[in-house]
Amino acid sequence: MSHRQPDLELSPKVSDEVRKTTCYMCACRCGINVHMKAGPDGKEQVAYIEGNRDHPVNKGVLCAKGSAGIMQVNSPSRLRAPLKRVGPRGSGAFEEISWEEALEIATGWLKPLRDEAPEKLAFFTGRDQSQSFTGWWAQQYGTPNYAAHGGFCSVNMATAGIYTMGGAFWEFGQPDWDHTKLFILFGVAEDHDSNPIKMGIGRIKARGARVIGVNPVRTGYNAVADDWVGITPGTDGLLILSLIHVLMKSGKIDLDYLARYTNAPCLVAQAPGTDQDGLLLRDGDGKPLVIDRASGTLTPFDQPGARPDLSATHEQDGVTYRPVLHLMAERYLSDEYAPEVVAERCGIPAQKIRAVAAEIARVAFDEAIELDREWTDFRGEKHARMIGRPVSFHAMRGISAHANGFQTARALHVLQILLGTVEVPGGFRFKPPYPKPSEIHPKPHCKATPGAPLDGPHLGFVQGPEDLALKPDGSPARIDKAFTWDNPMSAHGLMHMVISNAHAGDPYKIDTLFMYMANMAWNSSMNTKGVMEMLTDTDESGEYVIPRIIYSDAYSSEMVAYADLVLPDTTYLERHDCISLLDRPICEADAAADAIRWPVVEPDRDVRGFQSVLIDLGVRLGLPGLVDADGKAIYADYADYIVNHQRKPGIGPLAGWRGDGTGAGRGVPNPGQLDRYIENGGFFVSHIPEEAAYYKPWNAAYQDWAVGMGLYDSPQPYLFQLYVEPLRRFQLAAEGHGERQPPEHLRARIKATMDPLPIWYETDQQGNEGYTVNALTQRPMAMYHSWGSQNAWLRQLHGHNPLYVPTKLMRDHGLRDGDWVRVSSPHGQITVPVMEMAALNDNTVWTWNAIGKRKGAWALEPDASEATRGFLLNHLIHELLPPRGDGLRWANSDPITGQAAWFDLKVKIEKVAPPAESQPAFAPIASPVRTGPDVLKWKVGK
Repeated sequence: MSHRQPDLELSPKVSDEVRKTTCYMCACRCGINVHMKAGPDGKEQVAYIEGNRDHPVNKGVLCAKGSAGIMQVNSPSRLRAPLKRVGPRGSGAFEEISWEEALEIATGWLKPLRDEAPEKLAFFTGRDQSQSFTGWWAQQYGTPNYAAHGGFCSVNMATAGIYTMGGAFWEFGQPDWDHTKLFILFGVAEDHDSNPIKMGIGRIKARGARVIGVNPVRTGYNAVADDWVGITPGTDGLLILSLIHVLMKSGKIDLDYLARYTNAPCLVAQAPGTDQDGLLLRDGDGKPLVIDRASGTLTPFDQPGARPDLSATHEQDGVTYRPVLHLMAERYLSDEYAPEVVAERCGIPAQKIRAVAAEIARVAFDEAIELDREWTDFRGEKHARMIGRPVSFHAMRGISAHANGFQTARALHVLQILLGTVEVPGGFRFKPPYPKPSEIHPKPHCKATPGAPLDGPHLGFVQGPEDLALKPDGSPARIDKAFTWDNPMSAHGLMHMVISNAHAGDPYKIDTLFMYMANMAWNSSMNTKGVMEMLTDTDESGEYVIPRIIYSDAYSSEMVAYADLVLPDTTYLERHDCISLLDRPICEADAAADAIRWPVVEPDRDVRGFQSVLIDLGVRLGLPGLVDADGKAIYADYADYIVNHQRKPGIGPLAGWRGDGTGAGRGVPNPGQLDRYIENGGFFVSHIPEEAAYYKPWNAAYQDWAVGMGLYDSPQPYLFQLYVEPLRRFQLAAEGHGERQPPEHLRARIKATMDPLPIWYETDQQGNEGYTVNALTQRPMAMYHSWGSQNAWLRQLHGHNPLYVPTKLMRDHGLRDGDWVRVSSPHGQITVPVMEMAALNDNTVWTWNAIGKRKGAWALEPDASEATRGFLLNHLIHELLPPRGDGLRWANSDPITGQAAWFDLKVKIEKVAPPAESQPAFAPIASPVRTGPDVLKWKVGK
C-alpha cells in the first residue's frame, strides 16, 4: 500500500520585508534584521529578529536578549498614553490625558523655573543612549543639574582610564582579538559587551590562546576561562599591585615603550612643604620636560629626535627632580606588595599570584610578535615594524563599584602600560573616537543664569581644584555634589545621590525632578525602601518634599507610580535614535562607526519618542538652539535634529554621508543622510588606514586620520600618565597650598586617597561588627537592567533568583538548596532562598540583579515569581555609610569620583523558616496598564 505524505510547506514565506536597524536590548548596539509581515488587518508587524551579518559589531551573532526584542515591542507593560497622577504619590493612581495637556503641564512647571532659578530643575537620565542630546538640552535650559547613570555604574573605570591613558575598557576599547595570546578579565559580568566578547573569546581559544578570569564568582566568561582566580571582593587593586611588584622585581617591564610613550621619564619635583612638591617640571609652553639620553639636557617630551632618559635626575633652583619611574620603583618594589604579604587578604595563595605574573611575563616578552608595517611617530621617527606584546585585559563594574575602585582601575591600566601592551598588536586597542587625553575633554560647568543657557557642558574632567563645581561661597553648585571636595573627579555625576540630596535640601532644595528611563524607585536605587519614602515624604504643610516629579519610560516600571506626570516613550523599534561619535558609538578598534535606529513599526498607542518630546518642550520653553530669532522651531523632531544639528561647524550627531553624501566625519548637513543609513543597514563605518591601526596616541597617520574624521581639530599626541598630576594638585590643596581649600574634615582623606601613583586601601565597610560576609549582585547574560524580566521569553530563563552561597558557608550554617536565610546589613535585612555554588569565593554570597519586581509593576500578576521569590540586595545597601561616631555621615562611594560602592556590601546570614514569599514584601501598587494574559501569543501574517 502506498503511504501518502502530509502536505507541508517546506519553504514558508519568512517575511514580506526586512528592515535593518540597531538592537537596544543591551549596550552592545548590535545590528539586527527585523522581519516584517502584514497582519490580518493589513498592518505591518514584527515577525522575528535576527542578527545582521554585515554589521561591524556582531557580524550576525545575536543573543537571547536581542532575539527577544520582539517580545519587548509587544510587551503588555507598555505605557499607552500620557498620565497625570490623581491619587497619592506612590499609589499608582493616574488618569490618561492628551499630549497637549501633558506638555502644557510640563511647560507650566519648567518655564517659571528657567526664568527664575534654573538650578531647581534636576534632569537625570538612565541607561539611554542619547546623552549628547539630553545633556545639550539641559545645557540650553540652564540647569547645572544633569547627568546620566554612569555614576552608579562604572565611572571609576572610565575616569581612571581617561586620566591614565585617554580611554578605558568597554566602549573605549577592546582586546586585539586577532593577535592576543593571553586574555585576563577582572570583575566582568556576562552582560558586558556581550556578543563581541563571546565572539572574541571563541576566536582566541580556537587558536590556543589562554583566558584567565579574576572574579569572586565563576559564571559566564569566567566559567569558560582556562584559569579562575576567585579573589576576595575589593582586593583586586592589591592583587594588581602585587603583580606589578613581581614584574618590576624580575625586570619584566617594557623600558623602551615606557621611555617613548609614557610620562615614566618625566621629572617630578621633590620639594616637601612647597606648592611645587610632586608637580612635573614643564617648559614655558606647559610641556613636561625630560632628560635627553644623547645630550643629557632638558627637552620637551615631544621634541623631534629626543630619547627620554628613564634614570637621569635633575637639579634646578635647589630642587631635585626625579623621573616618575624612580618613584614607581621606590613604591612598588617594597615588600608590602610581595605576594606572600597580600595573599591572605586577597584570598589567593602567593604561589598562584607568582604563577599568574610569570605567565603574563612569558607571553608578553617571550612570545612577542612583530608586524612588518611601517609607521611614523609624533616625534617624526620612522619605525619599520610594529612590536606587540600579546597580553590583553578587560575589566568592568566588578572592580569599579568599590570605594577603592578608581585607584584599582588606575592600577590595572598602569599594569598594562608597564608591560607595553596598550595600542600594540596583541594588546588593548582604543575604539574611535578614543584615545583622547584628559586635557582636551571639557571641564565641568555650573554657572546657572535665569533665562539663559548654562555656561558650558555639565560634565568633564577637572585638572585641579580651580575646576571644581563650587559656588562663590564654596558650597556645591550641583544637587548631586559632583565635582566638589567630596568627590572631585566625578566625571559622570552622581545620579544615585540626587533623590537623597534633594530630600535633605542639601546643598539646596529643588522644585522639579525630571527623569528618563531611571527606575530609581526600585532597581536603580541604592536603598529601595528609603528612596520610596523620600519620594513620598511630605513637609509640615503637607506638600511633598520633592514638589514635582516628571518621568518618562516606555513601560510600567516601579518608578512610574512615583511620578506626578508620565510622558510615555516608544519602544526601540518605534522611534529614531542616534548612536553617535559624540556620545556612545559602536566602533571597533579598526574603524570609526556610528548607527541609527528608525521606526521600523508604528506605535499602536498614544506614545512619543522621548527625544522628540524634549524638542517639543524646548520649543515651548523657547530654548536657544531649539528656536530661531522669531521663536519658531528649528527642528521638527528628533530625526530632524539628528540630520541638521551641528555641535560645531561641519560636526553633527552622525559622521556618515555628510555634505553631498560622500563626506565622512566632517561636512554640512545632508538632507538624505538618514535614508543612506537605512540603505546601508542602519550603520556607517570608516576604516582606519593600515599604517594607523596601532600606536594611535603617537601615530602621525592616525592623528591625521582622526582630524579628517572630526575626532580632533588638530593632532593630539600625548603621553600615558603613569603619574596623574591632577591628583597631586588636590593633595597640595589638602596640604594647605592654593586659593581653593578643602573643608577640614576632608583634608586627611584627600591626602590619603588622591595619590598620583596607584594605591590600594581598605574600604569603609570593613569592621562593622558581625557583618563579615561579602555580598555582590551582578546581571545575567539574558537580562539587562529592569526591563528584561518583564519580557515573556526572557522570564523563562530567569523568573526568580536565589542567593548563591559558597559550599563552606552552606556547611557552616547547616544549609541545603531551597532553604531560606535572613541576610542582614547595618541598613536592613532580607529573607530569601539559597542555592549552593562551589565555584565561588569562600566568604562571598551573590545573586542576579534586577530580577525581583514590585507587585503591580511591569504588568505582572501579583503572584508572579519575580514578585514572590525574586529579590534585590538593594534593601541592604545605603547611599550613606553607617555612623562612625564623628558626627558626620559619609557617602557610600569612591572618595575620588563618587562612584556608588555597591560591591563593598558586608552582611551576615542566618537560617530561618521559609516565609510565604521573599522579604521585604511591599504592598502592591496600582498599575496604569492591565496585567498580561496567561498566554502571550498573536498571529503574524495572513
